[in-house]
Amino acid sequence: MNVLKVAAQSKPTAVAGAVAGLIREQGRAELQAIGAGAVNQAIKAIAISRSYLSPQHMDVICVPTFMEVVINQSQRTGLRLVVQRWDYDEVHDIAEPPEQTHAAQHWDDESGEPFENDRPRA
Repeated sequence: MNVLKVAAQSKPTAVAGAVAGLIREQGRAELQAIGAGAVNQAIKAIAISRSYLSPQHMDVICVPTFMEVVINQSQRTGLRLVVQRWDYDEVHDIAEPPEQTHAAQHWDDESGEPFENDRPRA
């Protein structure tokens, strides 16, 4: 199994193409990311890969786990994201298709609560 190592500088569309290719060929992809920026790019890539796979009536699920790695004699915690092909209809019972867009939802930076009509929810 090839492991896709994602960096903060990785282009999500390029990683998404690699993920989609592995899903089509092997039914599974594994991504590894260390640091917030890398995790952000990896998650975006997985979301984008869904739109690449949708025309072939394929979808994916993702199972995240923590991993420990040693970099320059220092132990770091990273994220391992296993992405696997899943039944298209079953996934769409859980989540909406990737081609649907949603109105922007505003969040309060301090409380983490979503705004409704520019006011925090009670």
